[in-house]
Amino acid sequence: MIMKSNKIVYWVLTGLISLVFIGSALGKLTVNEESLKMASNFGIDSATFTMLGILELACLFLFIIPRTGIIGTMLLAAYMGGAIATHVEHGESILAPCIVQSILFLIAFYRFPELRSTLLDSKS
Repeated sequence: MIMKSNKIVYWVLTGLISLVFIGSALGKLTVNEESLKMASNFGIDSATFTMLGILELACLFLFIIPRTGIIGTMLLAAYMGGAIATHVEHGESILAPCIVQSILFLIAFYRFPELRSTLLDSKS
């Protein structure tokens, strides 16, 4: 029973963080006026902005699949690291990308016991 509850919880958490990344990627792929203005403030043209949306969806796809979930976690964390660096470079608040990245890591820690044991292993 506990195993089933754990699976339900981690799929719900995965779904919630996935909605955040899907919303972000769709904002990049639909290329509306407001998102293009934001991208141009960061020095990103529309073609690059679209590619970022495709990259974000590809990383999310890897994260959702259990077999490739750890790779997807690392790729999404790297993606969010790039977002944080871009925000720092342009004097924007880094609060939102830091929160998303923290939640991503917490979900990955919960979802993947092998990741948890590797990172918390005290044998060195």
